Amino acid sequence: MKSSRLANSRLLNIGFGNFVVATRVVGIYSPTSAPMRRVREDARADGRLVDATQGRKTRSIIITDSNHVILSAIQAETIGQRFTQEDEA
Repeated sequence: MKSSRLANSRLLNIGFGNFVVATRVVGIYSPTSAPMRRVREDARADGRLVDATQGRKTRSIIITDSNHVILSAIQAETIGQRFTQEDEA
């Protein structure tokens, strides 16, 4: 049952050939604040961090409903616009 739910879900492009399931995204954040740095470090320590930057500078942090933290090299505003376009389609 769970796989059929994901099969019907839209994918959100987070840059450089990387995608996340849009329905699993809880928030998209800028990485510059101290709280977001702590979130990133806590996720790294717990094994919940996914680095999708392809070696580039982190420009956004995506948090999922499974409490995974995904780093992207695409601006948070750009991913937010893509997320909104997915909702409208």
